[in-house]
Amino acid sequence: MQNRRTFLKQSAALAGTALLTDAARARDRAMGDRELKVALIGCGGRGTGAAAQALRTEGPVKLVAMADAFSDRLENSLNSIREAVGDRVDVPESRRFVGFDAYEKAMADDVDVVILATPPGFRPMHFEHAVSAGKHVFMEKPVAVDAPGVREVLAAAEEAKRKNLKVGVGLQRHHQLPYLETVKRIRDGAIGDLVFLRCYWNGAGVWTRPRQPGMTEMEYQMRNWYYFNWLCGDHIVEQHIHNLDVCNWLVGDYPVTAQGQGGRQVRTGKEHGEIFDHHMVEFTYASGVKMLSCCRHIQGCWSSVSEHAHGTTGAANVSGARIRPHGGEEWRYRGESPDPYQVEHDDLFHAIRNDVPFNEAEYGAKSTMTAIFGRMATYSGKQLSWDDALASNLSLSPERYAWDADPPTTPDEEGRYPIPMPGQTQAL
Repeated sequence: MQNRRTFLKQSAALAGTALLTDAARARDRAMGDRELKVALIGCGGRGTGAAAQALRTEGPVKLVAMADAFSDRLENSLNSIREAVGDRVDVPESRRFVGFDAYEKAMADDVDVVILATPPGFRPMHFEHAVSAGKHVFMEKPVAVDAPGVREVLAAAEEAKRKNLKVGVGLQRHHQLPYLETVKRIRDGAIGDLVFLRCYWNGAGVWTRPRQPGMTEMEYQMRNWYYFNWLCGDHIVEQHIHNLDVCNWLVGDYPVTAQGQGGRQVRTGKEHGEIFDHHMVEFTYASGVKMLSCCRHIQGCWSSVSEHAHGTTGAANVSGARIRPHGGEEWRYRGESPDPYQVEHDDLFHAIRNDVPFNEAEYGAKSTMTAIFGRMATYSGKQLSWDDALASNLSLSPERYAWDADPPTTPDEEGRYPIPMPGQTQAL
């Protein structure tokens, strides 16, 4: 079984020799009404939904290959996609691949577009391989869980541009009409100069899956990927990235410093792995604008998934698509609002068919880094700089991807995992 570092060295060496051939293939795929063949890598709920949305785009398109770590998840996904868009599915058993290397086999088939929807810890490796193989890509957010992974994605994004490959990232607010209009008005000065931003992802939390007899530790963590940082990055990265991305979009930049606090106050069971149940971060941009970020997984508390902007002449509820100037009449978006999850695929496939420039990987990677930056600050309790955080060589990836391998974090004799401790945990 290859480890991540060996794979990246080998694939980088192959990328240069394949550049001209892959660029020619990409140009050919970008033409007209030919049938686009899709491979799905990662067959959980989001991957299943993304595949169905891709198959509903305009023009001939067909799902021809699927890959997942687990056969049961793949088969459930296939059944769901068939029910949704059965006439655009052609995935015989010979093109259903299971295991850690399944992504390579699925992309080896004659496919044009790959959907990357595994837990985000695998995203840099899968994205790099897709670009190396000359495939157009839709990848779910976040696109990494650590700074080395972000740098891998940024490098692959540049390679994708050189090869004329189109890349979409699942930050669907960029394709949501109320957001597009509200952000445009704010950036055009509807509330004056930005001073302060607030964003939230506060909710009750997500699923847990019980340990089954005979499970290896690697399988248990893969089944419960949300609670382990090498797979998920903590919920500040996996969920709150959406809100942080909107704030970056409003400012047109990325934070230069971060400091904050967090911990495990309520969600403290063995089944909750190693992640925090709350984070609060103060980010500062080069312009001096401050952004207060709050995310929480605790039942019975105030819930909000929203972004808010405050300027010198007014304020905006960005997620609510409402702007109120000081002393003036409130503006509210009242236009159409098609499903942004569908629109992001419509836009990507339009770009592929018409050879329109389309690469969302850079802002997807840097908004992912913003969330990782925040986690670094809350885990360590330190004030950090963006440059130092992005340059960090602290990798969360395992040495080996195999069912009998040890994950980066393992439980003690009582089944409890080590928890990050502010003031003690290494940040960079």
